[in-house]
Amino acid sequence: MELFTNFPLWAALTAILFAQVVKIPIHFIATKEFNPALAFSTGGMPSSHSAAVTAVTTGIAIEHGLDSSLFGAACIFSIIIMFDATGIRRQAGEQAILLNMLVKDFNYFVEEAKVWNKKGVYEKQKELKELLGHQPIEVFFGGLTGILLALVIYQLF
Repeated sequence: MELFTNFPLWAALTAILFAQVVKIPIHFIATKEFNPALAFSTGGMPSSHSAAVTAVTTGIAIEHGLDSSLFGAACIFSIIIMFDATGIRRQAGEQAILLNMLVKDFNYFVEEAKVWNKKGVYEKQKELKELLGHQPIEVFFGGLTGILLALVIYQLF
């Protein structure tokens, strides 16, 4: 039963769920395109990774204090995860964009050279996932989302 009263855990899970769901209306407002699949995808505004780690870190700070070693460890891990979201994962997404363009160009040339159009579209191309990482603003708002949600949820908990 202690699992159900673990405030930092519930704050983080709520932050993940909120950040994933809110991507849909944000994307719709920005592009006028309704895409419910964004709730289950990586990348985008706000960063659910950042929301989760800042929510759990804020929850730990509330329960154990800013001077606790647990808060210190959570804070460092949050920084590492948020740095990774804007660094390595974002670069992997940019590389996926270039690789997808190369695959499309290659497929075009093969199609012209051979009778490749007899195959189905699915067989012709398999795109790599391009939306992997986050821009710094997405990480910032994800972090802010996590902190604010943890503070609100704490009042309800």
